[in-house]
Amino acid sequence: MAQRETDEGFLFLADDESTPIPPDTSAGVWNLLIVDDDQEIHTVTKLALSDLIVLGKPLLFHHAYSGKEAIAFLREQPDTALVLLDVVMETDDAGLQVVRKIRDELRMDELRIVLRTGQPGYAPEESVIKEYDINDYKTKTELTRSKLVTTIISSLRSYQQIKTINQNRRGLQKIIKAGANLLEQHSLHEFSEGVVTQISSLIGLHAEGVLCAQIEDDGSASDKIYVLGAAGHYAPFIKCQLERLDNKRIVTQINQCLATRQHIFTHLDTILFLGNDKHNAAVYIETNRPIEDADKQLIEVFLSNISIGYENVALFQQLRHAAYIDPLTKTPNRNEFIQILQDTRRFEPDNMVAVLVDVDHFSDINDGLGQEVGNELLIAITLRLIEHFGISSQLGRIGADVFALVGPEDDLTPERLHALFIEPFQAFEHSLQVNATFGICRLRDSADQGVVIMKHVYIALNKAKKTLGVHHQYYQPEMAEEVTERLSLLRKLRADFALDKLQLWYQPQLCLKSNTVMGMEALLRWPHQPGHFISPAVFIPLAEYSGLIVDIGLWVLEQACRQLQQLSQQGCSELRIAVNVSMPQFRSPHFVKSVIDMVSRYQVKPYLLELEITESVVMDEPKIVIDALQKLKNFGIKVAIDDFGIGFSSLNYLQQLPLDRIKVDRAFVSTVTQPGGNLIAETIVSLGKRIGLSTIAEGVETAEQLAVIKNMGCDEVQGFLFAKPMPAAELMQFLLKHQGSC
Repeated sequence: MAQRETDEGFLFLADDESTPIPPDTSAGVWNLLIVDDDQEIHTVTKLALSDLIVLGKPLLFHHAYSGKEAIAFLREQPDTALVLLDVVMETDDAGLQVVRKIRDELRMDELRIVLRTGQPGYAPEESVIKEYDINDYKTKTELTRSKLVTTIISSLRSYQQIKTINQNRRGLQKIIKAGANLLEQHSLHEFSEGVVTQISSLIGLHAEGVLCAQIEDDGSASDKIYVLGAAGHYAPFIKCQLERLDNKRIVTQINQCLATRQHIFTHLDTILFLGNDKHNAAVYIETNRPIEDADKQLIEVFLSNISIGYENVALFQQLRHAAYIDPLTKTPNRNEFIQILQDTRRFEPDNMVAVLVDVDHFSDINDGLGQEVGNELLIAITLRLIEHFGISSQLGRIGADVFALVGPEDDLTPERLHALFIEPFQAFEHSLQVNATFGICRLRDSADQGVVIMKHVYIALNKAKKTLGVHHQYYQPEMAEEVTERLSLLRKLRADFALDKLQLWYQPQLCLKSNTVMGMEALLRWPHQPGHFISPAVFIPLAEYSGLIVDIGLWVLEQACRQLQQLSQQGCSELRIAVNVSMPQFRSPHFVKSVIDMVSRYQVKPYLLELEITESVVMDEPKIVIDALQKLKNFGIKVAIDDFGIGFSSLNYLQQLPLDRIKVDRAFVSTVTQPGGNLIAETIVSLGKRIGLSTIAEGVETAEQLAVIKNMGCDEVQGFLFAKPMPAAELMQFLLKHQGSC
């Protein structure tokens, strides 16, 4: 019996001292910590358990000789599975203090603990088991080898079960948290990077991998594979094509996964398929070890949880691109650029400017060469802007032919901007030379809101476009005041027109041969204060710009026809009235019909109504003007050209226009008494006679001017020398006074 006790005892010594065969550790090891202040206990314990294999893995022994050493080791090795812990070491309860620290301080609830004591009865076994989370509590004398092995096996099984339960619990928590976090990411790239990170976290790896798909940055399908998300040393390749990774293994594995729509598990890496028929991706994770079955199950659950999220994010990316990215140039659109302006103004306003680049006469290219060529030109301009300013500045396209830049003032200078348009742009087979106009605003001179900054840059751009010979303009605060005043004036004009406060005055036109009134020009007046009027030079451009001139012009025509009707009723049946017509009226599809209907309604003789057009109107859109005037001329209405000679291409269209009369502009009349000043006026009168048109000189203010004009052979005159413009009530008195009757 004694011999058996010795053979089975804890201090069993093996007779076989041959060299042990090293255990196979490919499946992993169980980290076991022996804590005892007796060196011999360490030796015999290791000897007794050295050949033990539990669940396919051997034991790896670690040693500590005090409670302090044990805690220090466990801080460094949190994956320790089991501790064989002596109760009495440097103090009588050193082992129990270690247990408390393991559970309360280190929070290692998975680690299994077997207490051993060489002093039976020191701590009651039942109370220790109840108070401390330990697997077993034995005296060293009763812990035979077989009992020790049994305790070790049961403890490691318990450790494995607790660890699996905790891993599953943590995995489930990560999946739920991952799904919530990922669905918050509206960016396809952020979502994809999150997928890589979360999968790596699930299987306990440092995140090294990529997520790739056949999808463009805007969420649309592609025939190329792009890296949408990446973590670890692959992060710099986000948004690049897969081939840029320069890793044949990854490229091959990703292509195979997308082609077969199946997961791939190897001893080096894991490639996972994600998505559905419309939106799919492949996730490559660099594992450098096989994935365990439990981890595969976690991954399957995770992928199922986020598949819909991936599809939603891809769709959201498409919506976001539609909302914030210009589809042609792939640059920020107006909405996105306004936010860029606001962020730049908030964080770095000093020495930064916003620029609008308006391509001149872009519509002519679209009309003449087609929209495809126009689009190609816009892309070429985009690329040149990026080439010259892409590093220092941000670019956007905010209108059909308007680009925007924000960047350092030293870079975005007028000289550098103009230089961009010196060389022609290539659009398919066309080499196109285009110019541009620039509006520039220093951010420090503007407001904090992006939309206000944009408004200020537009003010500068419009100022540049309206100023002849100027192709750029810097925003100044007084420009905004001018715009505010113009808008206020326009609102008042609309209100006063609606309240019928506008007036039509008349300036008589006299025949130089008979010295009698032949007609009058209708002139629009806008009363501002009693005895004061706002100049037509101020409000007519406003009305034309806003489109209000169409309604006002129709009202003027009606007032003129009504006046002609009243004159006829009072015996002045052959006096004509000339009415000015602007380009917006010609663009109105109902203009011709409205004029004819007005003449018919008031039963006016058509030839008594004369429409005056300026040379600039003809030059704007000559075909529209000529077609409309020809129809009106066929109806019997007279046509006169005003301000003749001010433009630069009058003779090109003079013979095409159905004209009856040419007006010599007051600018030429005012110089006729000066040496050589009558040349242009005389040329116009002579030209009119040669092509069969009557002539009338406006702005005649002195007898000397009248004499020169008369000697030229001009037919009619109007001006302050004879009469100033007058309201309708005074017109009849003027006619009775100067002619006695009509």
